[in-house]
Amino acid sequence: MFVDVSGWIALFLEGLSVLTIAIGSLDALLKMLPAVRIRLGSQGARRAAWLSLGRWLLLGLEFMLAADIVRTAISPDWNDIGQLAAIAVIRTFLNYFLERDLENASREAIEAHGSTPAELR
Repeated sequence: MFVDVSGWIALFLEGLSVLTIAIGSLDALLKMLPAVRIRLGSQGARRAAWLSLGRWLLLGLEFMLAADIVRTAISPDWNDIGQLAAIAVIRTFLNYFLERDLENASREAIEAHGSTPAELR
């Protein structure tokens, strides 16, 4: 029973991850539409879209990692543990650098505008 429940939880987390990334992509696209419609492609709109997508991607990656951890709890042989370790290292690496880029972009926005603009929050 534990294996079945864990399998469903992992599947749910993977679906949640895909949904999170899809919502983030749609959100970023919607943030870009005014700039595309005006044909300016302003740096502010692109930056806001990039920051928004980055935040959603971070959340999606966390859900994917959680699903991998649950799947490894179901069948903990050394091959699965090694794969989880490799995936965790890669995703942690991606999360670290993406989060660092987001923090730098927010810091630059604060320096440029004196405070964080509403579209970057």
